[in-house]
Amino acid sequence: MLSMFKSIPTHMDYKGQKLAEQIFQGIILVSAVIGFIYGLIIEQFGWTVYIMLAGFTVSCLLTLPPWPMYRRNPLTWQPAIREPSTESREKPQENLKKKKHK
Repeated sequence: MLSMFKSIPTHMDYKGQKLAEQIFQGIILVSAVIGFIYGLIIEQFGWTVYIMLAGFTVSCLLTLPPWPMYRRNPLTWQPAIREPSTESREKPQENLKKKKHK
């Protein structure tokens, strides 16, 4: 069961993050305008808040999970550099001669 949760992708690439931010802001802005106009027409501020909360919920559902549309441009990482073996590597302090103090 735990392996099923580990297989779920949890990352977005940079372009996906930018897209998610634009979608989030767009939905919030549109719902704010619609909520304000509708609340003004029916003279009920509560409906403005409800429409804003609905827009916030929709935007969270669309932008918080890492949907495949947010993972289309992955970064190519450089290959890992192999570490030299620990036996051939010496500490710089060991190479220096110790001075004897008189």
